[in-house]
Amino acid sequence: MKILLVADIHSNWPALSAIDENFDVCLFLGDLVDYATDPLPCIDWIRRHASYGVRGNHDHAVAQRIPVRNGSGLRRLAAATRPLHWEILSGSDSKFLGRLPVTQQFALDGKSFYLVHATPRDPFDEYLTESRELWQERLESIDADFVCVGHSHVQFHLDLGTTQVINPGSVGQPRDGDPRCAYAVIEDGQVTLRRVDYDIDATLRQMQQSGVEQSALKLAARTLQNGGAAPANQRASN
Repeated sequence: MKILLVADIHSNWPALSAIDENFDVCLFLGDLVDYATDPLPCIDWIRRHASYGVRGNHDHAVAQRIPVRNGSGLRRLAAATRPLHWEILSGSDSKFLGRLPVTQQFALDGKSFYLVHATPRDPFDEYLTESRELWQERLESIDADFVCVGHSHVQFHLDLGTTQVINPGSVGQPRDGDPRCAYAVIEDGQVTLRRVDYDIDATLRQMQQSGVEQSALKLAARTLQNGGAAPANQRASN
C-alpha cells in the first residue's frame, strides 16, 4: 500500500497540483487555507482524494470567521488573504473546513495511525519540530505506529522505536530553506520525504489578480521564493 501525506497547503494550487504520485490512500494533516488565494481547487482536491484528514488552526479560523489579530510578518499575510477566502468560499466549503476532526486514529495495512495538525497536547497551536525528547513526552498517552503531523512547515521523520513521527512539510509554504513543495510517502511501511518544484510565479500572479495588497504580496514572494522560516515571534500564526 502506498500512502500519500500532505499538510499546510495554504490555498497554493500550483504547489498541490505539482505532486505527481499514484497512491492508494491520502492523509491530510491540516491547513488547507490562508496565505495564498486559490482555495477552491485545493479544497476540491482534498475532498476527492483524502481518505482521512484533520483540521488545522487556519481551517478553523477561516471556517469560524475569526479575524487575524494585529501583527506583522505572517500574521499580516494571513490578515491580507483571509477576507478574500470569506468572499470566495461557499457555505459548504466553510462547513467542510469546520467539520474536519481535530484528531483521527485508525488502522491501515496492519499499522495504527494517529493524525493531528500540531501536537496531541495542543492540536492547533503548539510549534514543535524535530526533537526526540519533546515528542516522546507528547506521545506518552498515544498508542500508534505512525503519528502524522503538520503545522511547523518543516519536514522531518523521527523513529522513536515503537512510534514514528512524520511531518511531511508544507505543500504550499515551506519554511526550511527549500522552496519546493514538500510531502511524504509511506510505502510498505517505509517512509520517504519528498520535494518537487512548482511554479511559484503562478501562485504570486494568482494572488496579485485576487487583489492582495502590494506589501503582503512582497512578503509572500520572499517567503515562497526563499523557503523562508518565520521569525520566532511570528510563529503563532502557523
